Amino acid sequence: MTLFMQTGNKENVKVQAAPDFSDTSLYVNRELSWIYFNQRVLHEALDPEAHPLLDRVKFISIFSSNLDEYFMIRVAGIEDQYEAGIQDRTIDGHTPFEQLEKIRMMVLQQLSERNKCFYHDLVPALQQQGILFLRVSELSVLQQKALSHYFRKEIYPVLTPLAFDTGHPFPFMSNLSLNLAVELEDEESSTLKFARVKVPSILPRLLQLNAIKGFNDDGIIRFIWLEDLVEHNLAQLFPKMKIIQSHLFRLIRDADIEIEEDEAGDLLETIEQGIRSQRYGKVVRLDITPAMPLSVRKLLMKNLEVTERNVYEIDGALGLGCLLDLLKIDRPELKDEPFVPGNRIAEQFNNDIFSAIKAKDQLLYHPYDSFQPVVDFISQAAIDPDVLSIKQTLYRVGSNSPIVQALMKAAEEGKQVAVLVELKARFDEENNIVWARALEDVGAHVAYGLPGLKTHAKLTLIVRREQQKLKRYLHLGTGNYNPATGKIYTDYSLFTANEQLANDVAELFNALTGYSKHTEYRKLLVSPINTRKRIIEMIDREIEWNRKESKGRIIMKMNALVDAKTIRALYRASCEGVKIDLIIRGICCLKPGIPGVSENIRVISVIGRFLEHSRAYFFQNGGKGELYLGSADIMPRNLDDRVETLFPVFDKAFIQVVKSDLDLILSDNVKAWQMNAEGIYSKISNDAPEVDSQALFLSRATLKKKAL
Repeated sequence: MTLFMQTGNKENVKVQAAPDFSDTSLYVNRELSWIYFNQRVLHEALDPEAHPLLDRVKFISIFSSNLDEYFMIRVAGIEDQYEAGIQDRTIDGHTPFEQLEKIRMMVLQQLSERNKCFYHDLVPALQQQGILFLRVSELSVLQQKALSHYFRKEIYPVLTPLAFDTGHPFPFMSNLSLNLAVELEDEESSTLKFARVKVPSILPRLLQLNAIKGFNDDGIIRFIWLEDLVEHNLAQLFPKMKIIQSHLFRLIRDADIEIEEDEAGDLLETIEQGIRSQRYGKVVRLDITPAMPLSVRKLLMKNLEVTERNVYEIDGALGLGCLLDLLKIDRPELKDEPFVPGNRIAEQFNNDIFSAIKAKDQLLYHPYDSFQPVVDFISQAAIDPDVLSIKQTLYRVGSNSPIVQALMKAAEEGKQVAVLVELKARFDEENNIVWARALEDVGAHVAYGLPGLKTHAKLTLIVRREQQKLKRYLHLGTGNYNPATGKIYTDYSLFTANEQLANDVAELFNALTGYSKHTEYRKLLVSPINTRKRIIEMIDREIEWNRKESKGRIIMKMNALVDAKTIRALYRASCEGVKIDLIIRGICCLKPGIPGVSENIRVISVIGRFLEHSRAYFFQNGGKGELYLGSADIMPRNLDDRVETLFPVFDKAFIQVVKSDLDLILSDNVKAWQMNAEGIYSKISNDAPEVDSQALFLSRATLKKKAL
């Protein structure tokens, strides 16, 4: 970006003008960036070479579930803005209405691609492998009779047909419910009637015929859709009524819980009430089939209070998140080869986690390293007579959590157990409420964090008596304390007894569980206190290094980059010649490769077998590399509205290990996508030898396991 200045000698001299970082063209819309991300997820299903057959189906499911959550939270929020008459523009210049229009256009295109892939590619391919999707009408008379008997015995008892007329108000329909709109005629009075039948979510959506009496098990796996069976047997629900026609529809409602914490006497009870209200938030999407007549469509739209913008015509089954159940099929040749990571701490230290940490800090990279040491850290502490206390943050722990069970055991053993349970962990609220109550019942101290802030940090502090002194052990991570996700998410774990970090973590726990207003942390970066400030300071430091020695270098790996202040700092660094690589799985509002603004920035996204979840921030620092790992993405919510931590890695060998990991990911030309200056992604394709970073990490992990 240059201007021409007139000098005293009347010569035209080129002068570099500072970019206008408020220019909306420099940014990608946050909501549309997420849709680009989900398109990359869908591509894993579209590409016949990407995965084995059943894993391609899995990505159809993941894409669909992702989209449901996006509408429940993000689209619902934009709808609220639009309905409130808000015309404020986003950093990239969009009004709420403009965002809704673009979202609809892009999502309709994606749903068309998804269904084309599923019905015209995956279903025929599954059929060739002896896995069939059938309709009830395609079965023989004897098979239909057997199914009718099964329906009467197993499904009919849980169905509740609801009439709609002057004597029956329009029925409530819960979030994500799949329904049949049934048009009927009373055979006695010949009057037309309307009813709704909910397809019960408590039953499997896909019914395997081989498991039903009356069907032979000939090795071929046959499925029918539950809604097809219900629709085929509607006459049993409406005796003496003539079924004119029936049509499937599905609702997605606003599921974002708004909690006025200052007014909530009991946060746990308030969250429980919020979960119940999720089922009946306003409708943000109504999925229907193209065959639904206009009269039924209008009836639903009127009573559900939606406009045409909220209605999505989808040809085929509605809601394909259920396809994940196909992974239960015992056909290993149609799935990714199983991988069981090695547990080097167990092998090298006889499964004694405390001896391992005393010997030296331990850095693990899940799922390539086993998550079991994280579980062992808590379970061994629970029964260790020398352990006095355990403090831990819990965000998403899942069901049947061995970590929570170990914490309960520790409390029962008389140890001081303090647990920060984040009740507002979206879509995990119910699990966390169950665990919070269970911990309280055994005497653990349970806190719910700071008012107005979600606690997303991943921290454990264990105090142990050793040789008449107290020693503190830490686990610091980038991922949740959830063994299930520990097998499919990439995350780092650091075990350490470093006293400086222990002091900071202890101060943070005091702030979370008590009234401490501690704001000065020696080594930790803590949101909302200092994370943004320190990240921008380190970006600016790279600018100074580059001015002095041309050594400015930054690598950041995260799930999302949205924060405008940080983006502008990265733009400034690029303008000064700092080389910046960004590995961002999901949303990225920064545009790389813009001349005079971001030509020194590269953005890639890796979508593969494992969910890239780790956050790593590397700064060259003039050759004295500085690395932070932790829970925080670079989004306003992570920097301002959550308790997050980024922790420094002191061990130079560990810094080099993580730097090498990042370099390998940056060289990926199989699973990586690169963003261009317009904000559009394309698969990386070059003449270099193929590099599939996740496959290489797996190969290395397998070799390490054999060497143990």
